Amino acid sequence: MRARRGGGELVVFLRGVNVGGHRTFRPSLLAQKLRAFDVVNVGAAGTFVVRRPGSKEKFRAALLRELPFAAVVVICEGSEIVRVAEENPFGAEPPGADVVRFVSILESAGGLRSSLPVSFPADGEWLVRVLRREKQFVFGVYRRHMKTIGYLGQVDKLFGARATTRNWRTILAVAKVLKSDAPCRA
Repeated sequence: MRARRGGGELVVFLRGVNVGGHRTFRPSLLAQKLRAFDVVNVGAAGTFVVRRPGSKEKFRAALLRELPFAAVVVICEGSEIVRVAEENPFGAEPPGADVVRFVSILESAGGLRSSLPVSFPADGEWLVRVLRREKQFVFGVYRRHMKTIGYLGQVDKLFGARATTRNWRTILAVAKVLKSDAPCRA
């Protein structure tokens, strides 16, 4: 079995779905409805690998028709996810026990409004730390705390573009699907 390298596939990230009982749906059912595009659901947060997307515009239109609500849809090339996963911007050192690595994917290029790294809150103990940006990917870490989600929302303002955020482990699972020929489900 040859390993795929993210050639031609797309990765779709839906923002703010299946969180806190709002805009809930079953991603596996959506993937079934879009089976003509060979869609693989990755987790429950609205992350999909699209193996046969055709044109990005055609797939986006089909996706929006099938979604049960309006949602922000961020799409990137599968090859970019594979590249990011292989480069591992976080290095080999594991984070602390209460620290989670994340990647925010920007909807558009946007512009950085300050230099990096940036911590939120600006004073006191940080809850979110934005470390670096590469193209439409923003890398950072956050602490597990009730206020963290509010600070993750600051990524939009920092870059002047809407972003959707995933755990680094999700990005690695997406890369694994992209490299595989098997119809695996992460």
